[in-house]
Order: sequence, then structure tokens, then C-alpha cells
Amino acid sequence: MQWIMRISGFFAAALVTIILFPSLQSFPPAEAIRSPRRFASPDRFSFRQSPAFRNAAECGAGIGENTTICEPSLVHIAITLDEDYLRGSIAAVHSVLQHALCPESIFFHFLVSEPKLETVVRSAFPDLHFKVYYFDPDRVRNLISTSVRSALEQPLNYARNYLADLLEPCVRRVIYLDSDLILVDDVAKLWRTSLGSRAIGAPEYCHANFTKYFTNRFWSDPHLAGTFSGRRPCYFNTGVMVIDLHQWRKSRFTRSIEKWMEIQKLGGTGSAGRIYELGSLPPFLLVFAGHVAPIEHRWNQHGLGGDNVKGSCRDLHPGPVSLLHWSGSGKPWARLDSNNPCPLDALWAPYDLYGPTANSR
Repeated sequence: MQWIMRISGFFAAALVTIILFPSLQSFPPAEAIRSPRRFASPDRFSFRQSPAFRNAAECGAGIGENTTICEPSLVHIAITLDEDYLRGSIAAVHSVLQHALCPESIFFHFLVSEPKLETVVRSAFPDLHFKVYYFDPDRVRNLISTSVRSALEQPLNYARNYLADLLEPCVRRVIYLDSDLILVDDVAKLWRTSLGSRAIGAPEYCHANFTKYFTNRFWSDPHLAGTFSGRRPCYFNTGVMVIDLHQWRKSRFTRSIEKWMEIQKLGGTGSAGRIYELGSLPPFLLVFAGHVAPIEHRWNQHGLGGDNVKGSCRDLHPGPVSLLHWSGSGKPWARLDSNNPCPLDALWAPYDLYGPTANSR
């Protein structure tokens, strides 16, 4: 059963590069946002149970039911769970497991603001190694300023800022993934990326207009704009990052991000005092842009959800594909349910476990 699932995944990857020809157009980056569609209650979620995924022989021994979170051979992945994005999160996990050579060696760290969602994960993936961390919305509620869209103001969008605090000290590296993506490659390849002396690694997009992420007030104030002095800042999407938690903790980057959020908050609601208009992305850019370990673009083929207003259909960027990311307002599950999908949404569908026949193999 497992080899059938993996082969189907490989066919999905082949469809990306062979059947669907990428456009040569460059897309303006889009920050991942929360979908307006909500489920009625966590108790009413219905997901089919994933098939069991087992390590290949070359993965070695030592991973089993009693594996602890501090096992050095584990690959650590962090992802958020909430009612709006739960269907996407489950599909993302499913895609990771299906394409991993050593799926039993992956440990998931789920950040939640609704603890009941843990039972949903366990029912879909009974053999999964994971831990759930409650993220208190009050931790950031007073730091969040209004954004161009209210969906960008959700506290869970900021949970990634606190991974170094939430995860155990023995976890020294983690891959952060948004919930609106799928992998079509082995995540261990991304895990092995060298960060050098950098705290984070991500695909960079230096052709993007970096100035648009900040207001005229920011660029006209020499003290504020000077934060990029001596740096070559490039846009990067925070939905896919490899994070060196040891370096992060050592440099106290969580506090650095909070300080920029405080400056934004003090500026008030008027455009004259604000330094940015988006949600959780600009503080990350202020701290890390120009200090990011570059990762191949294949690991974040982003923007497939279209812009942050209309969610228009888009093609892939040129180049190979290891991860497809529906950042933007259009989500594949919503478009498929409405019978108005974009062509690339068909590549997300095989990983969707949502359906009326829960707990079936």
C-alpha cells in the first residue's frame, strides 16, 4: 500500500514539471492568510485515516513507540492547527509522510489555540510522532496592529515567532511550514540544508520590490530605514523556513521581533505613524532580511493562492518543484469544494483526507 501511495505522489510531482508548463511571469509575493471559511465545531471534523508509513531499511534502527523528542536522528517540523486551516494542515502532514524515505523519523510540533484539535490529528495519523503546544493568544494580542486584512491579525499567525520558547531546549533545529502547502519531495533534503552562521534559511526573492513592504514613514526616517544599512535585504516568504533554534535563542530574536511590533503599535492606526501595513511578515523582514541563508526556490513555489484579495489562479515559477504553496487568499480546498478550482489545485487534492468516512483505511 505504501509504495502505491508513494508512486502516486511521484506522478503528482511529474505532472507539475511535465504536463503543467510554468509561466515565465514573476508573481508579486503574497503573505499566507486565514481563510474565511470555518467549520462548525472541532467535534464535527471528519478525516479519513492515513495509511501507515514506515521507514525504509536504509533509515536505520532506533525509532519506535518509545522514541523521545530529544532523539538526535529526528527531523523536526512545526505547523499550526486551527479550525480555518485544519484541512490544509492535515493535507500538508500527509504529503510530508508520503514522500519521506524515513517517515517514522519525523516529529511534528503542532501549535494550537484550540486544544481539542489534538484528537483530530491522532485519529488521522494514529502512528504519528507529535506533540501539541498551546499558544496563548494573549501573548501577542496587545502587540498586533490592524492590517490590510483582518485575517492577518489572527494571533496564531504569530506563533512561529515563539518556537524557540515553546519547543524543548534539546530541539536545536526545526522546519516551519505553513498549512496551505504540500511537499512532493523528501523533507529530509530540506532538513539537511546548511545554514552556516545564520539563524534561519529560506528561499529569497531579490527581484521583488522590497520597499513596498514598509510605509513612507519608515523609509523617510533615517533611524528606521537605517536598520538595513550594510545589508542587502530581499523578500522571503515566512511560510517555509529552516530555523536554527540554538542561534535564535542565543540572539534573543523573539524579543527583536516584538520590539518592531511595539514600534508599529505605537504609530497608531493612521498611515502617517505606521511603518508597515501587512501582518506578521514585516517584523521578520526587519530582523532577518539580508541575514538569511538562501535555500533553493524549489522548496517554496509560493503564491499559488493568488493575490490577497481575489485569489486568482497562477502558474508555477520557472524551475524544479519540491514544495507547492498556496499563499494568498485562494485555498485549494475551498476552490475544489466550490467546483471552481485552479489547474494546480488538482495537485493538492490527492493529499486531502477530509471526508465523511472517518477512521477508515
